[in-house]
Parts: sequence; structure tokens; C-alpha cells
Amino acid sequence: MSEHIHKSHNKSLLLYHLVCPIKYRRSVLTDEVSKILQEICLGISSQYEIHFLEIGCDENYVHFLIQSVPLLSPKKIVNTVKSLTAREIFRLHPEVKQYLWGGKFWTSGYYINTVGQYANEEVIKKYLKNQGRVDEYRKIHKSQLKLF
Repeated sequence: MSEHIHKSHNKSLLLYHLVCPIKYRRSVLTDEVSKILQEICLGISSQYEIHFLEIGCDENYVHFLIQSVPLLSPKKIVNTVKSLTAREIFRLHPEVKQYLWGGKFWTSGYYINTVGQYANEEVIKKYLKNQGRVDEYRKIHKSQLKLF
């Protein structure tokens, strides 16, 4: 289970599911390239506040489970991950360029979604609907929104 990130004035738990397809859906993620991708992600974690909780590689796309801080927007996270991983994969495995003409590793598109640890959309809607109702608030808060 993910831990909250504590800063001087805030505490956050922001999780994102990011899916990035390889350009032209080429099957270039061999075991060796996948291993290098994971090592690159560890390097990104050490330089940026982008933490990779899981990385799932298929032959032509990658799923990332990422935790970050509110300072970084989802777009900034995506741009950082895609640009640094592409640059390093091309540097460490130049043979991959043979399959990806045009010098791009990833497609321009991606999929990103937030991941909830304590609540889903329905729980939040119920919580907001019952604002101001002390009894309902306590019941929802204690049973489903264990925030702190």
C-alpha cells in the first residue's frame, strides 16, 4: 500500500495509472529493453518526485503506476517520463531506432487516470451529497474515507 508524501505544508497521496503505447505499435520491448526501461524509471525517481510503484511491459506499450506530488501536473509527469525514457532507451539500445523511424519512441498519445486508495467516485459523491449532515458524515467518513 502506498504511503503519503509529507511536505512542510501538505500531505498527499496522488496515484496515476499511465499507459504509453510505442510508436507505430512496434514490438520493441524485449526483456533487455524492458529491464533498461525499469532502471531508467528508478533514475527518474531519484531526480524527480515521480515514484514508480509498478511497471508492466507488453511488447508495444507500457503501464505505469505512478505516485507524485501536487506540484507536478499529470501532463508534466507524462512529458517527463516519456521524454527521459525515450532518450535513454535510444542511447543505450540504438538498435531500437531501426524499428522506429522518425526518432520517436512513444506515440504522441497516452492514457492517464487517477487511482483512489480510500474511495471511489460513488463514495465521494455520497460524501459530498451529505455535507452538513453530521450523522451521515460520521458514518461515511469512518467507514469509507479513512483519510488520516
